[in-house]
Amino acid sequence: MTRFIFALVVVAFAPVGAALAADEPVSPKETAALFNGKDLRGLTTWLKDSKREDPKKVFRVADGNLHITGDGFGYIATDKAYKDYRVVVEYKWGKKTDGGKYVRNSGLLLHATGPDGGANGTWMACIECQLAQGCCGDLITIRGKDEKDKVIPVQLTSDIVLGADKRPRWKEGGEKTVFTGRQLWWNKHDPEFKELLDTYGKDDVESKLGEWTKVECVADGAKLTVYVNGVKVNHAYDVTPAAGKILLQTEGFELYVRKFEIHPLKK
Repeated sequence: MTRFIFALVVVAFAPVGAALAADEPVSPKETAALFNGKDLRGLTTWLKDSKREDPKKVFRVADGNLHITGDGFGYIATDKAYKDYRVVVEYKWGKKTDGGKYVRNSGLLLHATGPDGGANGTWMACIECQLAQGCCGDLITIRGKDEKDKVIPVQLTSDIVLGADKRPRWKEGGEKTVFTGRQLWWNKHDPEFKELLDTYGKDDVESKLGEWTKVECVADGAKLTVYVNGVKVNHAYDVTPAAGKILLQTEGFELYVRKFEIHPLKK
């Protein structure tokens, strides 16, 4: 009888242990598509208004692309958490806007941790790589709370200079600065840029409206480096957290994603 009870206990606890192991961040061993071009397998959705349900099909597949309609606020997330990787996203804007006068806006959220909606019911605690027009490659720390309502620390350090607009931009050899709740602009962000719809700064490297932009984020331990169309535009270190899920936002603007994939780091 004792052996029988022991066996039941082992079986009962085995799935829990397996689930915990599955939640541990993994390093990719080979290139893999996070979006397979056919369906949303391997991805989950979260919307501020409807939580894990997506009644309006904000996230859908169209002609082999991930079509994000822009309705509402939320994200599509990888099932798995990752560490030490290079994530590649190729996207272009659709026609729909939020009806305002400001730039089209979305983001690639990295190292996302904690519960869905842990940051103001909308995002997860994470570091955002901005995709917004004129700001593509900016880094933003987004703090959230865990299941026990405790704040999840999110921060990064970078070497910066202040532009004419007093905004901090990454620059090699600049002043070491810790960011815990503000934006780190990409290195050549135009101080004169007004962030108006479909306008661009004079040194922008992102593609024009209707064309595909390629964004690559390299997470190497506690370092994070951003490339836009092959150009290095931002860099941070002492990044916390240094691993987590990878998310794509819906934030009022229509977006098409033709590539969303993860690569192992080069040895």
